[in-house]
Amino acid sequence: MAHPKILEVIEHDICTACGACVSTCPAGAIVMNKRAEIRDPENLDLYVKGAAPDVCEGCLTCGRLCPVIDGYVEDEFTNVKEFFGAKSNIEGQDGGVTSILAKALLESGTVDCIVGITRNDEWGTELILMTEPEDVDKTTGTKYTYDSVLSALKEPFEKYDKIGVIGVPCQAHGARLIFENASDKIVVIIGLLCMESFYHDVMTEKIVPEIMGLKLEDVVKMDFGKGKFWNYTKDGEAHSVKIPEIAHHARNPCHHCCDYTSVFADISLGSVGTPDGWNSVLIRTDVGKEVFELVKDKVEIMEDPKPGIDLIKKLTKMKHDNNAEHYLEVCEKFTFDECGIH
Repeated sequence: MAHPKILEVIEHDICTACGACVSTCPAGAIVMNKRAEIRDPENLDLYVKGAAPDVCEGCLTCGRLCPVIDGYVEDEFTNVKEFFGAKSNIEGQDGGVTSILAKALLESGTVDCIVGITRNDEWGTELILMTEPEDVDKTTGTKYTYDSVLSALKEPFEKYDKIGVIGVPCQAHGARLIFENASDKIVVIIGLLCMESFYHDVMTEKIVPEIMGLKLEDVVKMDFGKGKFWNYTKDGEAHSVKIPEIAHHARNPCHHCCDYTSVFADISLGSVGTPDGWNSVLIRTDVGKEVFELVKDKVEIMEDPKPGIDLIKKLTKMKHDNNAEHYLEVCEKFTFDECGIH
């Protein structure tokens, strides 16, 4: 029986469920939903999610694509070429820059497809493949429950030559590792700033009804800002609780993650460091610079937004300070030594 390194990552419950291994495993031995679990290797009917060591062919590609095994970057800002604020006229979570970039990538033919996440009225998420600019309209707004974006790339890798990825830090990291080790079909990576995310059942059955005291069907928008988690309801009211009241309900892998700004992306986007209604933009690579040129004449630019990049750095340090010890403790338990903070 093969023993790929990702088995240990799953066993210690710090698999991010980014899905990089799922989309690239040549044997199809890895399948997951939102949680990754080990299944009984003697009963292949149980492989709804998790890793199947008896099916594994021993190529060990998965270990080269895992963000947890690859480790984290101590300084997330060494590759930032430009920082500014931007705002589009597209309805979105904040400045709508993610949406206008996705539309421009598809309109220009820079990419053939992008995996996106849509949601229903119960805040349930679903992965969709965007191949036309109008598909982007189905995915606007941030969802704070998690979906395994990269796991949806298995079929697109077979069908398309130019793929765009939009995702949170672990997904941007996994996409970069795929590009470097398995497939050059990923041509652009847009990363999102992320402190943590939540399982759907925790958000809909615990946080919203019990902690926020709201009916899920009344919530039209969720957001993090000014140290609080906000829910906006149909009646136009804003409701909030302090982030520490819900932070411990985040997915366990998030408590071990040491990437806040999607350091492995071509462009990182968020709402921190800019005024309300604007996106913060961090250009990290030449590809990112070229991609943003597609929309530069379609957005407003704020050259020196406040409170600025110092606030992003402060929150990045906070995430590292909170999570690094937990991550390194698990690294000590692994039988391999690639992981760590470099």
